[in-house]
Amino acid sequence: MTLPTDGPPGTPRFGVEEEFLVVDALTRTPVPRAAEVVRAASALLGDRVAGEITPLQLETRTAPCADVDELLAQLTEARKVIGGCARAAGLLVIPSGSAPVAGPVPPPVTVGPRQSRGTETFRGLHDELIVCALHVHVEMPDRDHAVRVASQLRPYLPVLLTLTANSPFWDNRDSGYASWRTMTWPRWPVAGPPPRFDSAAHYDEVVESLLAAGALVDRGTIFWDVRPSADKPTVEVRVADMAGTAEESAMYAAVVRALVTHLSAAVARSGPAVDIPGELMRVAYWRAARDGLDGAGVDLFTGRLRPADELVADLLATIDPVLRAQQARPLVTDGLARLLADGTGARRQRLAAARGGLPAVVDYLAEQATS
Repeated sequence: MTLPTDGPPGTPRFGVEEEFLVVDALTRTPVPRAAEVVRAASALLGDRVAGEITPLQLETRTAPCADVDELLAQLTEARKVIGGCARAAGLLVIPSGSAPVAGPVPPPVTVGPRQSRGTETFRGLHDELIVCALHVHVEMPDRDHAVRVASQLRPYLPVLLTLTANSPFWDNRDSGYASWRTMTWPRWPVAGPPPRFDSAAHYDEVVESLLAAGALVDRGTIFWDVRPSADKPTVEVRVADMAGTAEESAMYAAVVRALVTHLSAAVARSGPAVDIPGELMRVAYWRAARDGLDGAGVDLFTGRLRPADELVADLLATIDPVLRAQQARPLVTDGLARLLADGTGARRQRLAAARGGLPAVVDYLAEQATS
């Protein structure tokens, strides 16, 4: 396939998947009633809303979009629809990487042969399935290019995480982390930051070995934080916690698309991606998950600690020409300014908890979901 030409030069289409928790409006506890909301919302959204691996969650999707205004409009529409359908049933939908008020452990799992194979394979890991992420797809010319761009993205993954850290609470307590979801998710055998791959053939060789080792149910259970999509001509960036507002999701998606576009050009003129030592990547993830924007992060190009806001500023400087070309710079600069002033979702959840405990956090998130 070829990249579309209905936007500025070098502007691939992109799309977003948002995952929400469904909670009881009175108890604020996750409840297995997502199917009710999906049924009602699908009358207006069609296949842009669907269930997830547990009946405590649902997912909304945008169509492929050429510009950020179109993306933001679709995100806003979907949130208003699912929020209204949830409230009509005595429920709330909340945009958070984890549940502020704990849900059932183990959570119920959606019925089906694939899910049964997953439970048999991953066992107790499914006890921590009550997490929600934000996925961004960026269109690629071919699969080999997607794999090579994914490898170029690896040093930027912790910085992208700092922008979206939004899961401080776990099991009815403050975890002490900005993104506790990030600390639970890599427990799966194929999750977290991927290894470096030099080609689609190299990627496929490793995946075949993982399948043979029984580490995957199928190729859809490759949970790496960046990967070529299993069924779309895209590179999929999966590192983010679910974002609080539609504007944050759109801002983050615009950053990801600009970065992918920048690195896509670099792939055409450079050799293999920088091979970050696994130990250093692990520490960078840990720092980003612990502190979000409120501390220091690891500069994976130098191996040194730097203030997180400096790492974000470096990222913005790197992609600024692309953001201008893609007419996304105002959305991104305004969004980043708000994050730096008000804090990421994690900081804002903690402020809500200070005002009224965990129920107040749920109410705040439900308001954020549709505001």
